[in-house]
Amino acid sequence: MFNVYVLRRVQFSCRFAKIIVMSEFSFEIEKKMKKGLGRAGIIHTPHGDIKTPAFVTVGTKATVKALTPEMVNSLGAQVVLANTYHLYLQPGDELVKKAGGLHKFMNWDGPMMTDSGGFQVFSLGAAFGEGGVSKFAKEGVQKIEPEEVSVKLAKIDEDGVTFKSHIDGSEHRFTPERSMQIQHNLGADIIFAFDECTSPSADYDYQKQAMERTHRWAKRSLKEHQRLTAEEKQAFQKVLGSPRSARPDIFENPASPLAAELRGESSSEPEVSPRSYPALFGIVQGGRHQDLREESARVIGAMDFDGFGIGGSFNKEDMGTAVGWVSAILPEDKPRHLLGIGEPEDIVEGIKNGADTFDCVTPTRMARNGTLITKEGRLNILNAKYREDFTPIEEGCGCYTCNHYTRAYLAHLFRAKEMLAGTLASVHNLYFLIHLTEEIRNSILRGEVF
Repeated sequence: MFNVYVLRRVQFSCRFAKIIVMSEFSFEIEKKMKKGLGRAGIIHTPHGDIKTPAFVTVGTKATVKALTPEMVNSLGAQVVLANTYHLYLQPGDELVKKAGGLHKFMNWDGPMMTDSGGFQVFSLGAAFGEGGVSKFAKEGVQKIEPEEVSVKLAKIDEDGVTFKSHIDGSEHRFTPERSMQIQHNLGADIIFAFDECTSPSADYDYQKQAMERTHRWAKRSLKEHQRLTAEEKQAFQKVLGSPRSARPDIFENPASPLAAELRGESSSEPEVSPRSYPALFGIVQGGRHQDLREESARVIGAMDFDGFGIGGSFNKEDMGTAVGWVSAILPEDKPRHLLGIGEPEDIVEGIKNGADTFDCVTPTRMARNGTLITKEGRLNILNAKYREDFTPIEEGCGCYTCNHYTRAYLAHLFRAKEMLAGTLASVHNLYFLIHLTEEIRNSILRGEVF
């Protein structure tokens, strides 16, 4: 067991009802690969454990597109990641907080993550030119002026980013402090420091400047996170001894578990809204450059984060190598999350080089457009040859779609533009990646090469 003190669900009585204090965050390594930096472990969070390596299902706007939370859970998904930028704009982080946080708002009782919002601020602003921000580099290097970057919808300066909403064009401002405040309102178990996401085509000088700014923003994110956590803990302690009239938000709010207890409507295990405090991950940047990646890993790794995200862009052909540069330097006893990576081959390389968790919208986005993931590669269900193919997407696949439907049926749904098409395809693609990482985890535990 590493990193921080762990407290499992502990019950005690307050003036009106039982309180349940949920577990703190920690990470343990179960087994390491004999060769390479890969390992199998467990991330303990207030809402349950994440057995790693693990694929993190993306629910951008507090929903996994086309699926209910019950369906996501049935796929074996352990953890869902929501998007800070999108939820800030719609419906608003304050509304989510009033609803009791993301878990209650979207009816997901497992672990949750939220990103910092940085990637979307830049990518949706078509950052650094027409190409936007992507995870993998393309041909060419783009010269960026170092003083201040103005793009279509975003302007970066030392303090933060001013951007325009992609919804209505209204102007907004994100700083490291604001990102932390929004993410605390959303209430996920794992949150990320605010970082600057550069274009993969940006030149070395700008990549270095952006990395150094990310380091300064990391310190500010950490400081604000610690301040907010201390305030939340102090406020919760006050609730335990408060008279009922002093806290109508807790005692009278119809959504409050304690109010339900007082009305005699609670379940057998009444609670005040359980207090759990998010773990904060710092983000390593540096683009495609080994010296920058290693410098960023040293700087971010020395800060008091609970875990680390590996962000920015890579060369497709040597992504695993770049992850390895970082993993070799970051503290071994803390988890590492590879941001925005979801292709099967990239997940395999990431695991071999020390990444523990991965998130990406790719599997569901591809699914909604008729592209299915198989062991033999991608399958475009709109191809004419599948119109009369009465076999499952993939023989031997354990997903609901493959056990109940054929390629011909999915081809029909997509051609008819039926809503069920995206649902069944998403079920398959998510199941594939969730169970791919699970199989690799089991191989590591058995000491086998995968």
